[in-house]
Amino acid sequence: MEEAIRAAARRLAAAGEAPARPGRDPVNRPMIRSWLEAMGDTNQAYERDAVAPPAMIQVWTMRGLRPAAEEPDDPLRAMSTVLDEAGYTSVVATDSEQTYHRYLREGEEVTVRGRLTEVTGPKRTALGEGWFVTTESTWYVGTEAVATMRFRVLKYRPAARPVAPAAALRPMISPDTAFFWAGTAAGELRIQRCEDCGALRHPPGPACPRCGATKPGYAVASGTGRIHSHVVHRHPPLPGRESPVVVVLVELAEGVRMVGELRGVAPEEVRIGAAVRVDFVRVDDELTLPTWRPDETEAAG
Repeated sequence: MEEAIRAAARRLAAAGEAPARPGRDPVNRPMIRSWLEAMGDTNQAYERDAVAPPAMIQVWTMRGLRPAAEEPDDPLRAMSTVLDEAGYTSVVATDSEQTYHRYLREGEEVTVRGRLTEVTGPKRTALGEGWFVTTESTWYVGTEAVATMRFRVLKYRPAARPVAPAAALRPMISPDTAFFWAGTAAGELRIQRCEDCGALRHPPGPACPRCGATKPGYAVASGTGRIHSHVVHRHPPLPGRESPVVVVLVELAEGVRMVGELRGVAPEEVRIGAAVRVDFVRVDDELTLPTWRPDETEAAG
């Protein structure tokens, strides 16, 4: 079985780039406007100059919910099929690296071509035995390459014993986010603030998206906001949790948005625009999670 997987990987890698797959629509302002609104990006230069945010690159060539049957198969899908048939039916993305060569302009037609660069395995991981599959996608306008992406996934066979609930629910804490989790432990909702221009951002990152400075500080938020959007998670079951779980995107009073669990409200009673207030739930001595509840102060007022 392992040799069959490796043979398929060699065959797909040798084939090089897959045929170009065109986007369904040209670069257009309505889609740019919708993306900016969804991401909370208020930079007016994109609409003013009729250019697309670089991070939108995948949007232009998304297949949609019902891709055409005659579409050429991309290498990642083809390799995933091989691994599915071998019993490696679960998948998790492990890392992605994008490079943008220039801005896309309104009206341009975008195509994408992908190639398989590496398949390694089998590897034993906390999730189970699996294979790491790496692909490279290149987006073109005509023959000009405008962006590339290296993307790696783990296709794995779930371990016989599930991951311990505490491990499954713990966030990844990095140097960029350590201040946030230190804040939740202290009962504070901290938002990253640029010490140069004062811009607030969430989630945190190493550089300010407004001015590019690498001087992050933080401000303590009031802990109040309104529900901007929400989803109800019903399946698959979450370790140590009882379904359904309501997950909300909260627009804080300070203007940034934050994802978290909403407690104390039945799924059918959640409404967009409802006022909420932060709560802090202590998981153990090392982790405190921020959650949200209805803001009774405003309701009483």
